[in-house]
Amino acid sequence: MATTYEAIATVTVGSGGAATFGFTSIPATYTDLLVVASLRSDRASNSIDNGWIYLNSDTSSGNYTKRRVWGDGSAVYSATTYDLDYYCPGSTATASTFGNLYYYIPNYAGSNNKSFSVDSSQENNATIAINNLTAGLWSSSSAITSITFDLNNGNFVQYSSATLYGIKNS
Repeated sequence: MATTYEAIATVTVGSGGAATFGFTSIPATYTDLLVVASLRSDRASNSIDNGWIYLNSDTSSGNYTKRRVWGDGSAVYSATTYDLDYYCPGSTATASTFGNLYYYIPNYAGSNNKSFSVDSSQENNATIAINNLTAGLWSSSSAITSITFDLNNGNFVQYSSATLYGIKNS
């Protein structure tokens, strides 16, 4: 079975930054979705920021179940509550350094609850690097038509970007 990836859309934050950004009107013509993102926050006085990814504008913590593990070079941590999805560099991190993120959603248009996984890394060459893995479930039978990135404390800086890929198994 051949697998094909097709870029559906790319979103880039413009000058002045953005509190949130993402994709709307996602077509239901693919098997799976993959988002590849490059993110940086303007969070003041901190080298890291963290955030959530919302599906179909659903911000209700009761609809997401997650297991997250992350490490910072000196320790490994784990959480199971409605927790953050990713980390990205903040304003005091190494200049012009963006964190990366891969967000995968299989069977996004199906009528069952939607599983997803997040793999993100951020670094600050001077003090800290964090690698994060999140596995989760969105409790909804709705097809996914939008994906929104949100930050816990800051805004996304100019040139933060994400590309949405549709995956077809043929």
